[in-house]
Amino acid sequence: MSRSRRPSKQAKTRGKAAPARDFWGSVDAVPDLVAPIRPATEASGLVRSLGAPPLAGHEVISEHYFRAVYDRAAGLATAIAAGNGLLAGSSE
Repeated sequence: MSRSRRPSKQAKTRGKAAPARDFWGSVDAVPDLVAPIRPATEASGLVRSLGAPPLAGHEVISEHYFRAVYDRAAGLATAIAAGNGLLAGSSE
């Protein structure tokens, strides 16, 4: 006696493509005006306010490296903003 095999639910959905849609939303929703950007004076201030990192025995050195990463990220963000004329007080 032969049994009829039906495809599993996974097999049915595997071949179907997801419907196309905008990931970031509509371009029409983006505002035309952008507020000028002011670089942070203390890039790691918010994270430091949370306290020492929970890395037992490595709190001091990890804070040093985290601060270096925050400062570098803030510097790169400032450079990108300056390159696009978005810094507060920059002339076009």
